[in-house]
Amino acid sequence: MTDKIKNKKSTSVVSDVFANVKFKMPEQTYTRREVDALIAAALAEAKAIDEASMKKHNRDATVISMILGFTVLAFFVDGLLRLLGVVPPFMGIDIDILDKITQRVESDILSNVKNLKNVIK
Repeated sequence: MTDKIKNKKSTSVVSDVFANVKFKMPEQTYTRREVDALIAAALAEAKAIDEASMKKHNRDATVISMILGFTVLAFFVDGLLRLLGVVPPFMGIDIDILDKITQRVESDILSNVKNLKNVIK
């Protein structure tokens, strides 16, 4: 079997075609230093583009965060003021607890004061 492989002429279509191709040197070639300089320039340009895009992203993200922060803060203050009764109820939903707290404290204190009056007498 090895004799058949040795005797068989090893040719392939690709290698025959490739062997017949006449290569022509390009008109302009680059040296290793020129290629390194081109790569360095491309990397510097890519870094500059990356830095500019990150700067724009950070600025846009900051603006969006400020808008969201002020909105959440406004809703929090609105809810707090409604809870304290400074701002009137919205759509008939009254969450004012200040009146309820004062009524409960007044009733508890008044009952305690009455009890103290009875104890003192």
